[in-house]
Amino acid sequence: MRAGQVCALFISDLHLQPAHPATSEAFFDFLERHARRAQQLYLLGDLFEYWAGDDDISDPLHQQIIAALRRVSDAGVAVYWIAGNRDFLVGPQFAAAAGLTLLPETFVTDIAGQRVVVLHGDAQCTEDIKYMEFRAMVRQPAWQQQFVAMPLAQRKAIIAGMRENSRKDQGDKSYEIMDVTPQAIRDVFAATGADVMIHGHTHRPALHHVDGKRRYVLPDWEPEATPPRGGWIAIDVQGAVTRHDLGGAIIPA
Repeated sequence: MRAGQVCALFISDLHLQPAHPATSEAFFDFLERHARRAQQLYLLGDLFEYWAGDDDISDPLHQQIIAALRRVSDAGVAVYWIAGNRDFLVGPQFAAAAGLTLLPETFVTDIAGQRVVVLHGDAQCTEDIKYMEFRAMVRQPAWQQQFVAMPLAQRKAIIAGMRENSRKDQGDKSYEIMDVTPQAIRDVFAATGADVMIHGHTHRPALHHVDGKRRYVLPDWEPEATPPRGGWIAIDVQGAVTRHDLGGAIIPA
């Protein structure tokens, strides 16, 4: 392998939806120009604005996304998925169609000599008590089975109501409450023995140093914002971890 060749790429929080076609186009460009050259691609949650169930797989945008991911997988890239707080109902039908592997919500792997833990990040926002209670409910298999048994249109209406309530709630929450808590992060490092953590969810991209370990936070994607937001994290074969903007340029640490 050439020095600098990419072992793994990590993205999250694209919130793909028909109302934001520029984000979809940026994602397709990333897959074609960058992801196809990597050995592994990790999708760390909230790829979709919402996912009502695998029976919504025939939606035109969903079909485009599935086809684009399948091309990456068929090119020999191992594609992995961790559920976010918006798309935790993604299931085996979607995974099979896209050619990807569903991972547990906290996953530890060795990449280029480093022990890396990947997760979405919402489970570590432990000071947001209301959200944590909601999360505990909707992650129960029994709740999910009951929900997906409803007609698709009914599920989408319920999700729209949930999203509206979430937007209202966020206006009343402090910056700190909606971020991960330091102890929750230390707990993950202690439980996994990882040297590097990569997650999304908070939309606050940065590199944090935690007791000699590194925590990388992924950005959300909004190419039409001013300035544009988005990008990914890469680990090359030598173990170097770099953050990249939407153009692929390295962001200084």
